[in-house]
Amino acid sequence: MVSNIQWEYIFDPLLAIRSVPYVMQGIGYTMLISLVSMVFGLFFSFFLALGRMSDHLILQLPSRLYISFMRGVPILVVLFLLYFGLPLIGIEFSAITAAIIGFSLNSAAYMAEINRSALQAIERGQWEAAYTLGMNYWQTLTRIVLPQATKIALPPLVNVLLDLIKSSSLAAMITVPELFQKAKIVGGRELDYMTMYILVAFIYWGICSIVEVLQNRIEKQYNI
Repeated sequence: MVSNIQWEYIFDPLLAIRSVPYVMQGIGYTMLISLVSMVFGLFFSFFLALGRMSDHLILQLPSRLYISFMRGVPILVVLFLLYFGLPLIGIEFSAITAAIIGFSLNSAAYMAEINRSALQAIERGQWEAAYTLGMNYWQTLTRIVLPQATKIALPPLVNVLLDLIKSSSLAAMITVPELFQKAKIVGGRELDYMTMYILVAFIYWGICSIVEVLQNRIEKQYNI
């Protein structure tokens, strides 16, 4: 059966090489969505984690419900709600804005649980010792707990970033001209989707490999 495979219909190296410059035009949108969503999501996740850890039900319950909802709903559904659904009630976002909002809100739920587990991994005795020294809650959190929790949370947070880079391809479904969207355009024009899908797969792999190298360097630098 392998001998009957028409390999020329699976991958065309010449087409892939010619298409690289055009497809790479979308890398700016891919990285913009991934990095900005990571920053906004991380900021939001910090407060979600604190709410999740709170003893006050008025803070804990909304955080729990939000995290549960966002972890249980596909990101593509969130993107469609933002880009195609909200205009029905008079709220409109550009495709790139909708993508950033959607990925930020979705990733925040996952990062909140990472942050929560990292914060709870710090011994309670360190909180008590800081209080004994006269520090308040926020001083203890920012000066004592967060620096230690950051080292614990860093590896799984980088995994979230890798997922964001890969998941950003779904932004093509709401017309964002990122890597995958560019590859689809060439695939349709040349009637060769397989070559373009394989090409874009290698491009995503290359981007994620660079992020992994940076992660390893940071971990070695801080002895994580």
